[in-house]
Amino acid sequence: MQPALFWKAKDDGMVLCQLCPKYCNIRPGKTGFCRVRKNIDGQLFTTNFGHLSAHAMDPIEKKPLYHYYPGQYILSLGTTGCNLRCGFCQNWSITHDDPKTIEVTPQHVAEVAANQDPYPNVGIAYTYSEPFMWYEFVFHTARLAREKGLKNVLVTNGYINEEPLRALLPYIDAMNIDVKAFTDDFYKQNCVGHLEPVKRTVEMVHDKCHLEVTTLIIPGLNDSEEEIGRLTDWLAGLNPKIPLHFSRYFPNFEFDTEATPPETLKRAKDIARTKLDYVYIGNLGDPEGVNTYCPRCGKVMVNRSWYNGKIVGLTPENKCKHCGEKIYLVR
Repeated sequence: MQPALFWKAKDDGMVLCQLCPKYCNIRPGKTGFCRVRKNIDGQLFTTNFGHLSAHAMDPIEKKPLYHYYPGQYILSLGTTGCNLRCGFCQNWSITHDDPKTIEVTPQHVAEVAANQDPYPNVGIAYTYSEPFMWYEFVFHTARLAREKGLKNVLVTNGYINEEPLRALLPYIDAMNIDVKAFTDDFYKQNCVGHLEPVKRTVEMVHDKCHLEVTTLIIPGLNDSEEEIGRLTDWLAGLNPKIPLHFSRYFPNFEFDTEATPPETLKRAKDIARTKLDYVYIGNLGDPEGVNTYCPRCGKVMVNRSWYNGKIVGLTPENKCKHCGEKIYLVR
């Protein structure tokens, strides 16, 4: 256990956790909604510091990040716990169950990440589970990784308060934020949360680090053309170059809704492409849905086969070889 950040003591031994918008009031001996922040004798501790439930060297496209070092690999780590409870969770076995874990230190993780061979490792991705519920470990590890010249990536639900986000953001190079739907009712009914804090996170970080957004399309719940249009308008108002990933849903955890029809994903992409330069379809196996195209001339810039990206149409200055258009991409 490690002392937690962002909390305050209350009367009768209670503590108020201020890490995320849940603002859990936690009694002595109990944990918050996330199950990993615990009140011990009137002080808040994190119980998952250094607890590793999953790890792999992943293609960075798997995060998904399509415009950040395409074709490279990144050391990917996950822990336990989450501050939302989505009935369709794809990683429920580590976020809402009690998986076996191994213990690691920030120093060990940074050292391993810096010495991956023969992989062209970009850095560390905090993913699989909710990285903000691993806040203290991520904060320490990200600083050490930065000292070694590594990149830090968060794959997150974006459900975090402003103060902890501002404290961590200087050490974060890229984020993929999961905007699960564009209605508050969806968040309340299916995730035990709210939309506005997630929107605020996206708005705070979009010009501070590389950002991509993912929405899992679930039939009958968040797939209407009107909702896709509002999501598109909002992102385009921030920056029309923000890559948007529509991901295909498959039944999982507590949901048994049918898998998303391919035509639904393709229609969502068509709507989003009216105002966004880069829109993708994931979990479908459609090559056209994962390639990066020049928004001006339509030529292929990055060719992908599932998660393997290959730059084919870019100059060293990230311009289209065919028409000279500047492509929004980091490498």
